Amino acid sequence: MNDAERIQFISGKFAESGITITSDMAEKLVRLCDFMVEYNKNVNLTSITEFEEVVVKHFVDSVLPFFMVDIPQGSSFIDVGTGAGFPALPLLIVRPDLRGTLCDSLNKRCVYLELACREIGVNAEIIHARSEELGRKKRECFDFATARAVAAMPVLSEYCVPFVRVGGSFIALKSVNEDIESAAGAVGKLGGKIEMIKDYTIPNGDSRRLVVVKKISQTPTKYPRSSANISKKPL
Repeated sequence: MNDAERIQFISGKFAESGITITSDMAEKLVRLCDFMVEYNKNVNLTSITEFEEVVVKHFVDSVLPFFMVDIPQGSSFIDVGTGAGFPALPLLIVRPDLRGTLCDSLNKRCVYLELACREIGVNAEIIHARSEELGRKKRECFDFATARAVAAMPVLSEYCVPFVRVGGSFIALKSVNEDIESAAGAVGKLGGKIEMIKDYTIPNGDSRRLVVVKKISQTPTKYPRSSANISKKPL
């Protein structure tokens, strides 16, 4: 595919999910894909490197959930354990009004993220930190937190909910195999309440689960605990 065909392909895949993007957004996504795949040759970022798969499994997969919830213009968010920048980078391309902070514990990934943002013309704050340590410094600073991670919901919630202001949300991108309802107690201890659980599919037919936790009260200051305690003794 040439660049024009790739731009059309990206626009088409987003359209299949009911999302209209501009050609400029699609062109930035092409550039992000090329930059990531090239960088991935030296720094392990992703096992998904074929263009069509990147578009569906990284780009649409990152953006689609945020069109299922109401996110006001200009909202601030933190992407916890962002890795190669998903969902944050595609989301910031499609929703440039948002103010994004990307947190990762590996410096080599943060270096990549800084360069990727420069490459695609996205403004974002990149922070090299362990999320449980940052969560104690930036308590309740963001309109929403998000994560696309394999950790179980009680664990993921303790990392993410402390970042969210009261009235905001933790938006978790999950697999359909997890029993989310069983995490209600853990979420409650952190000041949250499970507001939505929605199953959906991305354009290749893969199933996904969106979980929205509403922050209804301040997180007790003892959370987040150390990563060892979070892992060994989930809430």
